[in-house]
Amino acid sequence: MQFDLSYLRRAARQFTKYAALVVVGTGVALTANSGEAKANSKYAGFVIDANNGKVLYSDRADEYRYPASLTKMMTLYMTFEALKAGRISKTDKMPVSSYAAGRPPSKLGLKTGSYLTVEEGIYSLVTKSANDAAVVLAEFLAGSESAFARKMTAKAHSLGMPKTQFRNANGLPNGEQRTTARDMATLGIALREHFPEYYGYFSTRSYNFRGRRLGNHNRVLGRYKGVDGIKTGYINASGFNLVSSVKTDDGKSVVAVVMGGRSGRSRDNHMVDLLQRYMPKASRRDGGPLIAARPDLGVAVAALPKEGPVPDSRPTRGAMSIDDRIAMAYESSPGQDIAARLPQPTARPLQGRDAIRAALVEERPSRVASIIPLARPAAARNVPVPAASIPNATSDVDRATTSAIGRRAPAKAVPSRIDSAWVVQIAATDTAQQALSMLDKAKRAVGSPLQAAEPFTETVNSGGNTLHRARFAGFSTKDEAWKACAALKQRSYNCYAVAN
Repeated sequence: MQFDLSYLRRAARQFTKYAALVVVGTGVALTANSGEAKANSKYAGFVIDANNGKVLYSDRADEYRYPASLTKMMTLYMTFEALKAGRISKTDKMPVSSYAAGRPPSKLGLKTGSYLTVEEGIYSLVTKSANDAAVVLAEFLAGSESAFARKMTAKAHSLGMPKTQFRNANGLPNGEQRTTARDMATLGIALREHFPEYYGYFSTRSYNFRGRRLGNHNRVLGRYKGVDGIKTGYINASGFNLVSSVKTDDGKSVVAVVMGGRSGRSRDNHMVDLLQRYMPKASRRDGGPLIAARPDLGVAVAALPKEGPVPDSRPTRGAMSIDDRIAMAYESSPGQDIAARLPQPTARPLQGRDAIRAALVEERPSRVASIIPLARPAAARNVPVPAASIPNATSDVDRATTSAIGRRAPAKAVPSRIDSAWVVQIAATDTAQQALSMLDKAKRAVGSPLQAAEPFTETVNSGGNTLHRARFAGFSTKDEAWKACAALKQRSYNCYAVAN
């Protein structure tokens, strides 16, 4: 009897093809997983035995990276230091400025003129990683965010973090804000050793903020036994960052850092993998503090190197497209590889979205800091600023431009109403003359919606170039500024509104 084997042969071929796909696909997945760190230009990893300072794992640990919200670890260090010294208390009410309220997400959504207690600020940084709360703390402790950032940097260097520079309190994008995985491990150890009475905040799984539940972004808490903190972070330029601290019942103690993860999940998985691999190699004997209780003594963790390699792909100020700069600021989807980006030309006026670069990259203008004293900011909300103390009060105004504008009122270098809560920017140009001319034409074209607006220019340095922001002041609310911007857009002017 003869059997028709064609069906069986076809089935066998299909099964073989399917099996091959499974094997090949699995192999690719494993290869990608095992080689992911090496293929990822943003990656850096570091694991240190917190008992004796022995480095258990190090991969590009001394290359510059963006800290993103790991920055808030230093904001909290400075807060704990002030608490311990008695300069502030947990119940102190901190005023919320319009600048702090205007920070992009992640945020609490604080309103200008409201308040936040110190302890609420601590919890909101540990759980929600609130950018507005970080600035409230910075202004309360130092008078302005830029002044606070200078103190943060000085403290980092005194702790043995030589390659760290801070430019803000929350980790929002700034081309000059940088750190390394090793430096972040140093900060993690310093937080544990110097403030054991406050370190427990980092293990908070959730916090009830005035009826709202704030969940902790750190998903490794509770996933690996012994993890007690510390902090997550993400912006597009950095990838997904995480610093973890582990203490086990048998006396082992490590601090681990992962920077540049492609996703939150892959970062967390890699952190758990590092802990599983290197915790067995950690010692059980506590050798004493790795960082001096008095950081001014200069004792550093694990014999930190004085120098380290600087990656060629590190982006500098102004070196990425404005679309990616905005994406970084608002923590949206990842952009292209930062190494492929080129500086924008400044031979033409930077309008609309391109002009946002100058606002996002730079620190808050120094003239604002002069309004708020270095003591408690609430005490001097309405203190007038002498004209002589305002930088560049007239230097940006080109006399030729003033005469070219003719009989119309010329724009000023700074608005006469310096307390304008919101401003509208239409461009950032190479010269003040260009900015003034654009403002004048825009005001004439739009008419009544800008009748009460005050045109002015503001000088800012970006990527080694001097730009002149073309702005309108005189808006007391966000709605007023947005309506003015809508009117400008109807006349084909790109613009954006920003809290002043």
